[in-house]
Amino acid sequence: MKANCTLPLIAALLAALFLSSTPQVASAQVDTIRLKDKRLNTATLKPGMRQYLVYFQNPASPKVLRFWLWLRDTRITTRDGQKVFATTQHWYGGDTISYRSGYSINKVSDFSPVYHSETVAGKNKSFNWSNSRIAGADTVAGNTQKDMKMEFTSPCYNWNLDIETFEMLPLAAGKTFAINFYDAGFGKPEYIIYKVTGSEVITTLDNQRVDCWKLFNESDNGGRHATETFWISKKNHEFLKEEDAFGGMRRYKVKLPAAAPNLLVNLAK
Repeated sequence: MKANCTLPLIAALLAALFLSSTPQVASAQVDTIRLKDKRLNTATLKPGMRQYLVYFQNPASPKVLRFWLWLRDTRITTRDGQKVFATTQHWYGGDTISYRSGYSINKVSDFSPVYHSETVAGKNKSFNWSNSRIAGADTVAGNTQKDMKMEFTSPCYNWNLDIETFEMLPLAAGKTFAINFYDAGFGKPEYIIYKVTGSEVITTLDNQRVDCWKLFNESDNGGRHATETFWISKKNHEFLKEEDAFGGMRRYKVKLPAAAPNLLVNLAK
């Protein structure tokens, strides 16, 4: 495959993986994660900058790796008199087409979404979000989804913040979770199944050995099977690693140590 076709292929496969996943329901009892139950422990979501190295292996190009740097910064602030988490995302790749950004607001009390905005390939979509509906934010300039409106049958979580959601789950051996996720602007909310398949001690980049839960998801879209495995530390509830397989490709995410320079600070100078 030609090099200039690789990025569109990756984008298509990612869309299949994240935007149209069909959960595989396990036979064991499933713990349903709904907003009204307040089962997420928001105290375990620690504010601050987290950086991840993201890279792809494509069997069609065995001597080539595609790299991205992924920055997720969560802060606690106040909005309309309520404490909220404000999460900013930045993806940096090898060219401007690869860059994407996101900004999300969630209540500290239960992680319910209030607002979500993202810009991909220069196109923005922004939404005001409540427990009963989502609608395009008509005050955001250039919002391609300003006319979008959807009523919810039940409150849902922001799928763009899956990593933060996983860090708040009551993970334990044998647990299976059904999380009512919605990827703003695509389809409708749906319950996605994640299973704790065991635990593993991994070595981090600073040579610390950390005992982790392994959280697993699998899906099928158009006959294409995909799997995701996440490593979440038992002690500190940190997302440390991810391995995905889809369309013959593999994707990896690895959390970088705190010594990694904050690019946003450097770019602001």
